[in-house]
Amino acid sequence: MIIFRYIGKLSTGLLFMFLINVTGCTKNFDALNTPPDKLIANKVDPSLIGQALAQCQYEGMFGYAFTWQVAQNLYSDLYAQYFATVVNYFDSDQFLEVKDWSKPVWNRFYGIAAPQMFFVEKTTRDNNMEIEYAIAKIWKVALYHRITDYWGPIIYSQFGNEQTSVAYDAQNVIYTDFFKLLDEAATTLSQATSSINAFSKSDLLYKGNVDQWRKFANSLRLRLAIRIAYVDPAKAKLEAEKAFAGGVITDNADNANVATTAVSRNPLATVIEWDEFRMSATMESALKGYNDPRLPVFFREAVSGGGYKGARNGMRQSDRDLDVNLYSAPGLQWFDIAKGGSNPPMRVLSASEVYFLRAEGALRGWNMGGTPMELYNEGIRTSLSERTEATPPEIEAYVSGSNTPVALSDAWNTPAMSDIPVAYLSGGGFEKQLEQIITQKWIALYPDGWEAWAERRRTSYPKGYPIFESLNPDVSENQLMRRLTFTSGETDNNLEAVEAARGLLGGPDNNATKLWWDARN
Repeated sequence: MIIFRYIGKLSTGLLFMFLINVTGCTKNFDALNTPPDKLIANKVDPSLIGQALAQCQYEGMFGYAFTWQVAQNLYSDLYAQYFATVVNYFDSDQFLEVKDWSKPVWNRFYGIAAPQMFFVEKTTRDNNMEIEYAIAKIWKVALYHRITDYWGPIIYSQFGNEQTSVAYDAQNVIYTDFFKLLDEAATTLSQATSSINAFSKSDLLYKGNVDQWRKFANSLRLRLAIRIAYVDPAKAKLEAEKAFAGGVITDNADNANVATTAVSRNPLATVIEWDEFRMSATMESALKGYNDPRLPVFFREAVSGGGYKGARNGMRQSDRDLDVNLYSAPGLQWFDIAKGGSNPPMRVLSASEVYFLRAEGALRGWNMGGTPMELYNEGIRTSLSERTEATPPEIEAYVSGSNTPVALSDAWNTPAMSDIPVAYLSGGGFEKQLEQIITQKWIALYPDGWEAWAERRRTSYPKGYPIFESLNPDVSENQLMRRLTFTSGETDNNLEAVEAARGLLGGPDNNATKLWWDARN
């Protein structure tokens, strides 16, 4: 960020507090990669790094409501078909990428989360804080994999080189480094005693619990291994089995969530108040058809007419000029506390997701510590135990249920989203079983549209519905948005690097070009 060029004479403390409080660097963004550590040198009080970690945890998940809306709610939440837009002034649900939204997402990540991440990583390394350095590596992977899974090639290894032209890395190169960083972190944490507490209360995920960070690191490795299953199956198998052998999350007590407070709230609480989106028809078909106990937890009954109602994605503007109360808003927990909400933490990675990852790995013939059906069923049980108050008999009835998604009584006579039941189809063949695993994983991930969109691109599941109308000449109604394009701020100020990055895509810089791992035929 260009601003760091002009504050070199500030004291260490004042500089760091400036970094903690900065809220954006969206202007003059031609030097986004100039890190604060160059100015701080080696005189930083190590006790300050916990504050930096906390900020890059919250900001890395886009906790600021406006940025979260344009980063997730108006892109991946729609493309995952968790929600649908019900107002007529947003067109991203019709596959139109709005450059004025993509730019602040990129800028906020590289203007706040990335510099803080760089600061934490370098300071823990330079001060020989081995455990903290290992945790920094893990969180770096957690943050950057989300960014590369949106754009493909991104600024990664060259962040902090202090040049005005900053090169991008190809996604396969970035993923290779992810696994390397996780290897290094795992080695360090495996040698640490359970009594060690890193970062203490500043750590918004685990309050410095080393055992939980180790499980998270292995679970994150498993997520990334599954992500590359179609492009590099041998490497995927190797990394997945290594993750399982190292010990993954198996209990909800170890779920990775970014804690929220009265000040750093869950951004969904604010965005809900703007009243611009509702449950998707895809969610309605699945949750109603399965008689899913999570339905009243995930959504509220429609104010007008009652019941749970979902809207179709990609409605034309004229069809979106309607009473939003005809459709279901998100569940009460995500509303403002004053309205009965609970300000839940921001989900990063959960035990249920890990079971579904293992189920898919087992389906592919990998050693995941169980059969596909055993792990699939446990994923469902774990999700229901976490998200509902269902009793064990109710959970088992759901797991063995033969219900399927239902057709909807709406203006479009929408058919059932799919014909797959909850009960595992032992003789259903690879594709049917994969569809079951990913569909239940999709339900369990809610409302993490960021991850759900990635998995929908990778596997084509859940099937969802074609949108009604696409405004994007590169992506038709029956296709999926595959990535975001490079931002206007980058093409204005870092064009040489962007042009080189376009050569790494394997296709044009548009929304139809698949990412490296998006390799299913």
